[in-house]
Amino acid sequence: MSDPRTLIAEALRDRCAWLVGGAVRDAILGRATADFDVVVEGEVGAAARALARAVRGPRFELSDEFGSWRVMAPDRTWQVDLSPRRGGSLEADLALRDFTVNAIAEPLAGGPRLDPHGGAGDLAAGRLRAVGPRSLADDPLRVVRLVRLAAELGLRVDPATAALARTSAPGAATVAQERVWSELKRIVTGDGVIASLALMEDVGLTAAILPELHALHGVDQNRYHHADVYAHTIEVLEQAIALQADPGAVFGDQAAAAVGAVLAEPLAEDVDRGFGLRMGALLHDVAKPLTLGRRDDGSPTFVGHDSAGAELSREILTRLRAGEKLKAHVAALARHHLRLGFLVHETPLARRALYRYLRATEPVEVDVTLLSVADRLATRGRKAQESIAKHLELAREVLPAALAWRAEGRRAPLVRGDALAAELGLTDGRMLGRLLAELDEAHFAGEVGTRDEALALAARLLHRAV
Repeated sequence: MSDPRTLIAEALRDRCAWLVGGAVRDAILGRATADFDVVVEGEVGAAARALARAVRGPRFELSDEFGSWRVMAPDRTWQVDLSPRRGGSLEADLALRDFTVNAIAEPLAGGPRLDPHGGAGDLAAGRLRAVGPRSLADDPLRVVRLVRLAAELGLRVDPATAALARTSAPGAATVAQERVWSELKRIVTGDGVIASLALMEDVGLTAAILPELHALHGVDQNRYHHADVYAHTIEVLEQAIALQADPGAVFGDQAAAAVGAVLAEPLAEDVDRGFGLRMGALLHDVAKPLTLGRRDDGSPTFVGHDSAGAELSREILTRLRAGEKLKAHVAALARHHLRLGFLVHETPLARRALYRYLRATEPVEVDVTLLSVADRLATRGRKAQESIAKHLELAREVLPAALAWRAEGRRAPLVRGDALAAELGLTDGRMLGRLLAELDEAHFAGEVGTRDEALALAARLLHRAV
């Protein structure tokens, strides 16, 4: 298939139309793009029909109110959003846009660019600047987009634009949260997420869209921590990103490929498990302010912040209109992020203890093991080196088992429930469930290996119970 821009220009050659926004910006930067925005003078629906017919792709209306349409390539590798020209002229249309780097237009029929606000100059200077004083206030989602674009394009925010962002950021809490989530996903996925989070704090955006994360500032921790809960959370995210990039640095080359494959698996909503790990790192301690208590000596405690964090994580992601799979995944990471640390004093770990860990944390057994390591590496208070060394030793023991558990699934039971009930004359469903669980654990531990051994163990356990 020909270059998408050529196809678009040929299909709309008889119409007055301009390529605008990100596609023009990215062309100036030499960046590839699969998203094209076109402003059309005249009836947009007819232009969309002509384009869809020419490329033999689907078309559908995006907004009846604003008259926008989308046309997609047959293989979905690129798309075009067509919108009517606003304000009576192309110059007026560009003045309504968010940032100068997005307010550049090129005639599809050919000719010089129209750049009334100096967007190309801002790109050359590495600057992100609002088109006008109302650019962010007119749509506060643009403050979230500012953070995302600054990171993706490597631009510094113009001071006057940062001031506008601080004024407009509270309004981001009132816009459709699925729009916020769409931008936030790209921020968290990006290579510059740590700098993006700092920018979000600087312009007041975190307090608007993730107030629970902002509330972690100033929440002190015990002597085993070197930072407050917010700074600790950012460090956990940094460590999780480092693990995602190079798991071999902690777990060795043999495990690195398997860990990388797990984190690359699709999870939900066009995100992978690596994104899930990042969100888990951001939200794992989010309930600490709610569970803050004090010992007699005044030192803080956060009893139950793991289970409370699971519920709060789910509430946050529900508010952002995230899907159920991601909500369940991130909630499970919060719920279980302390579990591996509780086992450090049991090393070397018994097979039964390992089984209980894997069974409890499934299906995030690999992910939460990684999160626990990131959490431990970001906790550098009293006895830090000793504690980190012990935790990593245990994690290196557990991770291969977690990878195998995930890859192979649970072993087939040595005896089925109906057969066990018939052999023992059991009618109590709860007792049958307990016996089956015991047999699974004993099988994993290598204590039983045949059907007869499993039946014999079940009989002994039943005898003791009655």
